[in-house]
Amino acid sequence: MYRQTHRTTATLTLTALALLPLAAACGTEKADGGGSAAASAPLTGVHWTVDSLTVDGTTHEAPASARIRIDDNGRAQGNLGCNHFSARATVDGDSVRLTDAESTEMACEDAPMNFERRLSAALTGDTLSARTDDGHLTLTTSTGDTVRLTQEKDAALYGTRWTVTVTGTGSGEVSQSLPAGTEGKAHLTFDQDTGRVTGSLGCNRVTARATFSDGTVTLGPASTTRRMCDASLMDTEKRLLGLFDGPADYRLDHRTLTLTSPNGDSVTANAGQ
Repeated sequence: MYRQTHRTTATLTLTALALLPLAAACGTEKADGGGSAAASAPLTGVHWTVDSLTVDGTTHEAPASARIRIDDNGRAQGNLGCNHFSARATVDGDSVRLTDAESTEMACEDAPMNFERRLSAALTGDTLSARTDDGHLTLTTSTGDTVRLTQEKDAALYGTRWTVTVTGTGSGEVSQSLPAGTEGKAHLTFDQDTGRVTGSLGCNRVTARATFSDGTVTLGPASTTRRMCDASLMDTEKRLLGLFDGPADYRLDHRTLTLTSPNGDSVTANAGQ
């Protein structure tokens, strides 16, 4: 479960990367093509996947979940490999000042946490230049350290493996990530040709009819296998089954799919995880 966000000095450091690409969006292209982002390749409204961070000549590959979305209202949000963030930047030419940063405070495995620490050390308090090139973004510090990112395409509703990451109920309970050990086990795939959904509820396989129309998906009665699993998996399965045999609102935002039943129960799933 995500902890409550805090506005602290530590959090500001953690979310440095979130704001720096936003600065590039406000830059102007130089005649020689160096330094700042090209006007023909806007950064706001674009989803970026963090590929790597190079510090002192050593390149560190980013965790698969590290990504950034920059909106048109001066906000940036996403995931740095472990923690989710939201922040804003004040831009003066190619200079960036970080303000009002917020972040979750999850503890993850060593690799993503180490990447976040290196990222903070490399970028916080420094001035970045930004360049775009054919769907790629490079952020460079004054000392030559670099962050490399790639523009991420939207996921298709049909044919994508939607891996469940968060569940919530309509009873006022805060939405929560899946229990440890159950991540990646629950997933759904919608087939446009057959009009069906197939996948896993975390423990048992599932298949059902699936009809999409005007922001609503109607799932038929679920046909499942009959295995018994650990309590945490069965709890996730029970939540997912609540979306079947009736209508649910759906919202597709880039690579995130959210299903919400009439009573407020919800499931959030990410593409390709």
